[in-house]
Formats: sequence, C-alpha cells, structure tokens
Amino acid sequence: MYRFLLTPRWWGINVFLLLSIPFCVFMGSWQLGRFEDRVDNHREAEERVVSDQREEARPLDDLLPVTKATSGKQTTASGRYDAELLVPDRKVDGEDGYYVLTLLRTGTGRALPVVRGWLPGEPDPAKVPAPPAGEVTVTGALQASETPGSNGVSARGGLPQGQTAAISSASLVNLVPYDLYDAWITLNRGDSGMKAVPASAPGGTGLDLKAFQNLGYTAEWFAFVGFVIFMWFRLLRRELELARDAELGLVEDDGDADGNEDDDIPRQPAGVSSPVQ
Repeated sequence: MYRFLLTPRWWGINVFLLLSIPFCVFMGSWQLGRFEDRVDNHREAEERVVSDQREEARPLDDLLPVTKATSGKQTTASGRYDAELLVPDRKVDGEDGYYVLTLLRTGTGRALPVVRGWLPGEPDPAKVPAPPAGEVTVTGALQASETPGSNGVSARGGLPQGQTAAISSASLVNLVPYDLYDAWITLNRGDSGMKAVPASAPGGTGLDLKAFQNLGYTAEWFAFVGFVIFMWFRLLRRELELARDAELGLVEDDGDADGNEDDDIPRQPAGVSSPVQ
C-alpha cells in the first residue's frame, strides 16, 4: 500500500519536505535572534541614557557630530536665547502636550535648538514662560536631529506660524535666518517651572517597527513549517485512500488504453443490426 512513496513524484515531495523544514527553522531562529538583539540594544540604550545623566557635561563642539556613542551625553553651551517655536503632539508621562523650543545663539554664529521644557494641552504661546534674558549657559542631553514620520515624530504640515513638527536643522532652516547646529539638547531641568523632557535613546536602538517586523517574520517561518507538514500528511492520506480503493476495486477506469473517449456511446449487442435510418 505504501509503494507509492517510492515513485519519482513522492521522492520529490519528500526531498522538498526534508529540505524546507530545517530551512524554515533556521530562518525563523535567525529572525528571532534579530528581534532579541534589538531588545538587548534597546535595554542597553535606556541604561546608557540613565548613566549619561550622571556624567560631567562636555562642551558641545567636543561631542559633534551626533552619533550613537554621543547621543544622550551631557553637554553645555553658552549664548543668548532668540527665536522660540512650539512643537505640538508630544507626550510626556503619557500626557498630551507640546515642547517649548528656543534657539540659543552661540558665539560660533550658529544657533542650537534647546528644548526648555514641556507643557500640557494644545500649543498656546500665551502660556509659555519667557526665556531668560542676557547671556546664559545651558546644560542638557545631546540629541540627534529628528526625522519626520519616524519614532513618533509627526510629519504633518500646514502648522500655524511659530510651530514646527520636528526638531531638525532641515525643518528649522526655513524658519530662522541663521545657521543651525545639526543637533539639539533637552535641559535636565525644565525652565521656568516647565516639565523637563526626558532624553530619548539614539535612533536604531529602540523597539521600532523593524523590531516587530522581525518578530512577525519569526512567526511566519514557524507557521510555514506547520503548513508544510500538514500538507504532506494530507497528500499522504489522499494517496492511501486511493490505494485502498484500488485494492477493493472501487476505482473506475479512466478510459480505454488507446485513449478512446467514446465510452458513453451506447453499444449494440453482437448480431443485432442497427435500424435503417
């Protein structure tokens, strides 16, 4: 009954089964490893953000350009506050609100975007405390320019005057008439009673969409293993049923050996002539 397993067709099916299962298990394990690596990187990045807050602040120019190694480091800069912008659709501790972003004109001729703090509700310039006047020295966590549409950064346009969706030199260059640093800092202590904005981990180290894509691919590869095994058993059961029916004589012939397909035409018994038309 199992002789059909030795046919070329079933040799091909069995070889495909034996090759596809370890391949799918390998790919699923690899995708799971990628997800676990991203989880570990995310945990390490969060721990480093906390440890960086205890380090001594270094001059801004010593930490530029911003990399994964310098993002979150404590830095200090001096200058005078100038233009102010509000950054809507930002959450702190799960509450909706907005950042208060003020540009610090430094002695280098460039301005450094400084997030002085966070306020709840809809952006309202009337509720924003005025920045300190005169020469100031600020200390905070260095952050890389944001990319609109990623990591929760809004990409919507058409904002009212005095607002920006993303904190990046590319977004701000059209709003101010001077050069900008390709970086920004968030103060360790909110200015004028505002809530401080926590530093975020550098890009590519968080549990973003790519991380959960790896987890989804893991499930798909292991599900494919189950699907392949299920289809093999289904084909095997079908072949066994056909073989059993053939042994019992329940399988009808498909036609004459010479390929004639006129079995449905009624035949006259031998010796009986057809009626004259």
